[in-house]
Amino acid sequence: MGGINGTALDGLREGLRGPVITPRDPGYDQARSIYNAMIDRRPAAFAQCVDVADVRTVISFARDTGAELAVRGGGHSGPGLCLVDDALVLDLSTMRGVRVDPGAMTAQVAGGAQLGDLDHAAHTFGLGVPTGIISMTGVGGLTLGGGHGHLTRKYGLTVDSLLSADVVLADGTFVTASEEEHPELFWALRGGGGNFGVVTSFTFRLHPVGTVGVAVTVWPVDRTPEVLRWYREFLPAAPPDLNGFFTLFTIPSGPPFPEPIHGQKMCGVVWCYTGDLEGDRLEQALTPVNEPAPSAFHFTTPMPYPGLQGMFDELIPKGFQWYWRGDFFDTISDAAIEVHHKYGDNLPTELSLMHLYPVDAQAHQVGDDDTAWAYRDAVWSGVIAGVDPDPANAGLIRQWAVDYWSDLHPYSMGGSYINFMGEGESPDRVRATYRGHYDRLAATKHTYDPDNFFHANQNIPPSAG
Repeated sequence: MGGINGTALDGLREGLRGPVITPRDPGYDQARSIYNAMIDRRPAAFAQCVDVADVRTVISFARDTGAELAVRGGGHSGPGLCLVDDALVLDLSTMRGVRVDPGAMTAQVAGGAQLGDLDHAAHTFGLGVPTGIISMTGVGGLTLGGGHGHLTRKYGLTVDSLLSADVVLADGTFVTASEEEHPELFWALRGGGGNFGVVTSFTFRLHPVGTVGVAVTVWPVDRTPEVLRWYREFLPAAPPDLNGFFTLFTIPSGPPFPEPIHGQKMCGVVWCYTGDLEGDRLEQALTPVNEPAPSAFHFTTPMPYPGLQGMFDELIPKGFQWYWRGDFFDTISDAAIEVHHKYGDNLPTELSLMHLYPVDAQAHQVGDDDTAWAYRDAVWSGVIAGVDPDPANAGLIRQWAVDYWSDLHPYSMGGSYINFMGEGESPDRVRATYRGHYDRLAATKHTYDPDNFFHANQNIPPSAG
């Protein structure tokens, strides 16, 4: 039992509506499987909570027994922070309900929900929340880290749409954090990660989003310098209705890509257009795509927003090997472009990639100190991800990502989107991510979790008081 007394676990079972799963149970391996298969950890037990009462019971049990606690939401954490060897995992993965109020334009989302759950529930009303780009991502982890994706330039970060959060604190207290109640906790939750408590429910402001214009433009990888020099000028000057993340990748074998370019290394942009789709408005917005160089492929189509959110799910499903690292950028310098060109030309596997996500436009309209997210002056959030289904290639993809990041980091702003930090990064990296907000976050941690009970995360230790 990894140090957790079996008799005590029997008592926990009796106090929960959800199951407690240990290594002796048939569902254990399934319970410990997460998105990133490079993470292979063996917790002592999983407590699968079905409601707030279960969450409070698990927290009380961990405090009373001294068990180390990890918290799992969607299980999409790159460094696998939701799993700790020999720990008790408070598992929210069955708490996936979403309640939409179309009149108030709000959605209440349970702590274990995934983006696909939220998108499905909101889309029937022509509404949505700016979140990430993979429907299997957990709403909780994404939101607590800040959250960016296809709608960021139009509607801001995910946390910019957060109205309140229901939280169970380290001492078992249940609170609602908002601008009016526990405002300092609410400030910290909007970008400060899972340091402050277990969020059992998020309430979001919804925005109009129905059918969007989707486009994919790709160029041969040897045109990366020309394309990036064009992209760094074009996108920040484009209207907020147009979002496009830049990528280095290998063309997959399948539609919409034509067979002659399958398997070729390319640079490209994945576009999302939220403007008027009447006539050829989407094509007009993308007229400049051939300015840097003739594209090898350009595809456009209207698509329901949840369709765009799920577009990459089959290409990179749960269960592959992943290693990623990230940084923020306020510009894409010529020196950085040379680094991108070098490593894009040497992608180690067919699924390894680099993305630059825009975090400007509406995301810049929120004050620097209004949320814990500390890079309101960033223009791009970059991630380098080594990806492969074969565990034998884990070392290869990790080394490529680390080398790429090491060469690129000198041209960054110094910190990273907290959800793009890899396994084993230093406390200095966490501090750099929060810049001048770090001390305020540490003070908030002291108020709400003075013993650092919630430390299985990109940790911010509590200040001395």
